Amino acid sequence: MFVRGIRGATTVKQNERQEMLQATKELLLRLMEANQVLVKDIASIIFTVTQDLTAEFPAVAARELGWNDTPLLCSCEINVPKSLPKCIRILLLVNTNLSQEEIKHVYLNEAVNLRR
Repeated sequence: MFVRGIRGATTVKQNERQEMLQATKELLLRLMEANQVLVKDIASIIFTVTQDLTAEFPAVAARELGWNDTPLLCSCEINVPKSLPKCIRILLLVNTNLSQEEIKHVYLNEAVNLRR
């Protein structure tokens, strides 16, 4: 078994708490489903947000899903010119037998433009 990183990102239209939490929950669940990951397989999750998102920590979404034993970390990204606005990124670290090639990264909303 290996610890693998699974990337994901999404965007929101507004810096609004409920919108951020809903978008984060959707992304987390889609990452889990795409890679057949169970909550008990999560080693940790790193969340980042662009500097224009301040309404809530995206990690709150994981807690609202009941993932209370999962180590979480939130961070604010540096302000890079021309970066994608109102973006939430996730690095999901999981214990898995999947190979690097089998990992499915998930990008939603405007974040699909991050990966062609």
